[in-house]
Amino acid sequence: MLRRRQLLHPPPSARAYSAAVAAAELKSLLQGPIPTRHLLQIHGRVFRVGAHQDDLIATRLIGQHLPRLAPRLLRLLSNAGIFPFNAAIRVLADSGSSAAAFSVFRTLKRRSISPNAFTFSFLLKACFFQSSHGLETRQVHAQIFKHGLEEDPPLCNGLLSAYAKGADDLSNAQKLFEGMPERRIAVSVWSCLIRGLAQGDRPVEALSLFLRMREERLSPEDDTMVAVLSACSKIQDIEIWIELLLSSRRPADADDPIDIILIYLCGKLGEIERSRVIFDAVVQRSGRRTRMSIILWNCMISACAQNSRPAQAVDLFHRLVSSPDHPKANHVTMASILPAIAEIGDLELGRWAHRFMEADSRRQGVLRSNSILATAFVDMFCKCGSPEEARKIFGGIASKDAICFNAMMAGLAVNGRGAEALQLFAEMREMGVRPNGSSFVALLSACNHAGMVAEGRRLFEEMQRRHSIRPEAEHYACYVDLLARSGRIEDAAAVVEAAAAAEQNEQVLGAILSGCLVHGRVEQAMEGGRKLVEEGPEIAAGYVMLSNACAAGGRWEEVAGVRGLMVQRGLRKEPACSWITLGGVTREFHVGCLDWMEFHIVQEIWKACELV
Repeated sequence: MLRRRQLLHPPPSARAYSAAVAAAELKSLLQGPIPTRHLLQIHGRVFRVGAHQDDLIATRLIGQHLPRLAPRLLRLLSNAGIFPFNAAIRVLADSGSSAAAFSVFRTLKRRSISPNAFTFSFLLKACFFQSSHGLETRQVHAQIFKHGLEEDPPLCNGLLSAYAKGADDLSNAQKLFEGMPERRIAVSVWSCLIRGLAQGDRPVEALSLFLRMREERLSPEDDTMVAVLSACSKIQDIEIWIELLLSSRRPADADDPIDIILIYLCGKLGEIERSRVIFDAVVQRSGRRTRMSIILWNCMISACAQNSRPAQAVDLFHRLVSSPDHPKANHVTMASILPAIAEIGDLELGRWAHRFMEADSRRQGVLRSNSILATAFVDMFCKCGSPEEARKIFGGIASKDAICFNAMMAGLAVNGRGAEALQLFAEMREMGVRPNGSSFVALLSACNHAGMVAEGRRLFEEMQRRHSIRPEAEHYACYVDLLARSGRIEDAAAVVEAAAAAEQNEQVLGAILSGCLVHGRVEQAMEGGRKLVEEGPEIAAGYVMLSNACAAGGRWEEVAGVRGLMVQRGLRKEPACSWITLGGVTREFHVGCLDWMEFHIVQEIWKACELV
């Protein structure tokens, strides 16, 4: 900074220096980030000494200025080479000004300046912001072919990315891919096409291409596996794919990526024990860290968290971060473990996870820029009963979208802060963030928890009239529950009758049934319970609600009959469970489960208590 000031304000005796010295100093000044005030001073000196005709100075000056000024600066250059034009196209493409970027390219052609690989690389980036995306990409492709650059690996990769970005151009991406010489096909190119197929809702083709890549003995990169797992999230015939992948495994290969996919798919299928067997075998086989082991750990932690095994997820996370032989946790790890911490409701563990993430200098400030991870922390802190800490993280997010607002409003709702949730919704609209269906689920839930009937009614009507959002089952369930719990049973019943058949599910009917029980309308509750059983004979919750209604009316024979019907149909209520963390170990307890390995300790404590 001191050197820059000295160059900007030289002593009077130094003003008559040569043009060559001036150019050298200006090149030095234009390196690195420059404050706006200094940039304007440098700009003035560049033009005062005529140094703007120097290609390097012009290139650096264009790269420092606002994108909209790039074309103006170019017009002042009489004999510019390719580099200033590339700089202008780059800054315009980076800012999303694709039309201006292509305009600069046309100027370049009119001046008979030959473009190079960097020119087309920046133009391909500009293609992502064009409405006529496919047309622009094909035009750039033709220019690349015309200039003999069709075998340049980075350009091929960029072309594939541009084609694969739009589902309509996936056929062109595949043609380009198949036309490449085998020796030119780098892993990044395979990854790009796999990602495009996954994003274009063609997961089967994406997985098939991955298996083909594996046959070519190419080792996938982290980006490849992320794209493959994205495809796995969309496939339907999971069991068939599991069998197919099992048949292609290489058990001797400690880094076989098939194992990661199998862990993910088995977890998605709910077969968490099967996922764990594969995971433990890989960890034991590999010994120390493997090249892709963090993805392996992330998949296993996520599978446990998503299948209501939060204690296992937390245990795995502790194992991961406590050993130097294990890979370093990343933002995906944190996003995977936070739902498990939220389910357990362990606020201290959540705070520890927050401190752990921020203790790493590489991740400092990540919550400001990574809205997905920040939203996961917001959700966790709210579910652990600390909306204040959630608000602090929410306030620090640089770019808030509807998902961020929804998580914060839902968190305020579960903590009984309905008025704050409505105030946050007002802020959301002031910021120009458009609400979606999930926004109104959070708002109606907030009104329900706070007993704000009038506000809930207004929001339910406003959702349809003002925002053109069609109510779904979740909206009806929240709204009906709000009305029924406040004693407006007839109003709730009218809302249910007005709803489409698809929205009259067990949640909606269960809401009105619960309201009837709260206000002593036992007969009406029993009628609702019978309807629940008729509507969903395979859903245990309906039988439980009917049984509770019968019990409230003292009809014990009917209670026994409903319970017997559940046994006859092979239905059972999911047993409740709880967790306790002692000494850094999270233990899980299920109702009626006596085979826990440390249950004898609990029995000894009970006996000791009886003696007191």
